[in-house]
Amino acid sequence: MRWYGPYKLVMIPLITQTPRLTILAASRALLTAELHKPQYFSTLLGAVVPENWPPSDYDRSAMVYFLDQLTIGGRDAAGWYNWYALRKAEGDVPRTLMGAGGFMGPPDTDGSAEISYSIAVDWQGQGLGIELVSGLVQQAAATGMVHRLVAHARADNPASQQALLHNGFALVGPGPAGYVRFERAVEPAADPRLQDVA
Repeated sequence: MRWYGPYKLVMIPLITQTPRLTILAASRALLTAELHKPQYFSTLLGAVVPENWPPSDYDRSAMVYFLDQLTIGGRDAAGWYNWYALRKAEGDVPRTLMGAGGFMGPPDTDGSAEISYSIAVDWQGQGLGIELVSGLVQQAAATGMVHRLVAHARADNPASQQALLHNGFALVGPGPAGYVRFERAVEPAADPRLQDVA
């Protein structure tokens, strides 16, 4: 049995569903394709990748960081970094990658974790940011390990701030330069899909 801080380490679910989104945890294979073999990325992801991918707040350095963390952490790191937000197929519109989000790592010893998220330009203004944040909150609660979520939104991006406020976050003050800090409590709700790591 392994422990992370005060928590027994468990394999967390690597997919979350919201009404319009499938939110899928990044793997090393997906990140490697996204970075180095974009011609295979869409096939591995099982979704159309927009021409203007990636969104502005999800850049190459973030992809490299997430890949490095998954490489260092192995299976224990799965689900604690990048997630892809896929708009479910509807009518003539196929399943499409429309955003990225996730965690900046496992929770600290106090149960705090940080989330981030970004929506591709063509998909903004449809409430999908709210839904992506909702899925990340749902995922955090399902681990049973997260008690508080932190997020930073650009001070000049009211839509990003609204996505947080709509999901129960409260503005708590300034963040890094150009950002404001939000926080919310999370009531852990152990997910029956979780399995102990032997």
